Amino acid sequence: MTTIQEGKVAAIWYTLTDDDGNTLDSNRKGGTPLPFLVGSGNIIPGLEEGLMGKAKNDFIKVSVEADKAYGEPDPERFQPVPKNSLPPEVILEVGAQLTATADENGQAQVVRIHEIQEEEVIIDFNHPLAGKTLHFEVTIVGIRDANAEEIEHGHVHGAGGHEH
Repeated sequence: MTTIQEGKVAAIWYTLTDDDGNTLDSNRKGGTPLPFLVGSGNIIPGLEEGLMGKAKNDFIKVSVEADKAYGEPDPERFQPVPKNSLPPEVILEVGAQLTATADENGQAQVVRIHEIQEEEVIIDFNHPLAGKTLHFEVTIVGIRDANAEEIEHGHVHGAGGHEH
């Protein structure tokens, strides 16, 4: 029997909830199974650990503490930004999400307003799920050997090969 282990590509249906049972994310309705290359850091470590050794059609529930997910909030990732440097369309309220121009990899990043002061806004650059325990319900829908190119690139490629 083939099981999830390093060097395999696994595909899963998942639902992610918080401690209160609120659904935070799911690919079960209208989505497609999530494929990932096991052992390449494509999914959070705690979820991958919970899936190791499981087989196709297994259904499991995995709770992942913050240290095996997105970590605890880092105080250094709270940054003051002058109010007058924000675009005029930004609604200044705690919890509002903004898109920052780029993270350290040059990607757009969603950030949140943490605090509003007289002249500045404190922006939280931590991942939105930092500090949270995450609860997953997962059905494993496929497991296969990764090909050499996927292993070299560190991620799954679609049926037509890679697109980068």
